[in-house]
Amino acid sequence: MADYLLKTFELTKQYRNNIAVNHVSMNIKKGDIYGFIGRNGAGKTTMIRMITGLVTPTSGEIELFSQKSGKGVKSVLPRIGSIIEHPAIHPDYTAYQNMELRSILLGIPDKKMIYRILETVELSNVGKKKVKNFSLGMRQRLGLALALLGNPDLLILDEPTNGLDPEGIVEMRRLLKRLNEEQNMTILISSHILGELSKLATRYGIINHGALVEEFSAKELELKCKKYLNIQVSDSSMAAFILEERFKTRNYEVLPDNRIKIYDLMGMSGDICLELAKSNVKVYSIESKGEDLEGYFMKLMGGNNYA
Repeated sequence: MADYLLKTFELTKQYRNNIAVNHVSMNIKKGDIYGFIGRNGAGKTTMIRMITGLVTPTSGEIELFSQKSGKGVKSVLPRIGSIIEHPAIHPDYTAYQNMELRSILLGIPDKKMIYRILETVELSNVGKKKVKNFSLGMRQRLGLALALLGNPDLLILDEPTNGLDPEGIVEMRRLLKRLNEEQNMTILISSHILGELSKLATRYGIINHGALVEEFSAKELELKCKKYLNIQVSDSSMAAFILEERFKTRNYEVLPDNRIKIYDLMGMSGDICLELAKSNVKVYSIESKGEDLEGYFMKLMGGNNYA
């Protein structure tokens, strides 16, 4: 049985006539990097606010570290570290002073932890430099450091790469991978930057108009979006024989209408056509197909812009 850190059951939040989150049942396993995907305004931040106890659900339940809604969930909230929208950072303080202030508020006496975390997020060498003089990437890393105080088991990040340049995005991705792999930290990341999530997430949830459209693992996504050659021929039986005899592959699928999906000969369409022609098999069409996360997301969303 899967070890789930977070489960929600028909979680709903309604503001007057507006349903921001609509009966969402989410499942996050221990060790996941869960990519929570949706357009701006889809309900991602409201969902996160309910999980972290900042917003009270209209209906539904939250199960967090095996504790159900109410006092049980409140008791385990300290095991969550989060960055929601803009982290509370004092611009006239140094990175260490910001960390020290937060540790006092959290009742964490271990000052050595501050140095360890600042080293983890690569801010141990900034000295007395004030945060107002930090780059955006440095501010984001400090926000992450603040969220890591207390060694959380679940890290929740709401659009953590917003506004970052490509170098800053790569740095953030590298840091999150390290936390997941070295500390087995479970991470929930909400974002609409799909290309980045596809390099990081092990599991995905797609939300649209407040409803969870689909959940799937990275391996399941790979199967959904697997690249292949789609070929239509005059004789699929003969074509399959040629693929096995001359190209030594069985990694194909024969479909109706004399169509074949070939999964491991990408970039060899010319050679395939030539070999089929030698055996009098006509090729009516051949094209490369397959989607990435963005393409799959767009299909689920109906093809409209998601940003």
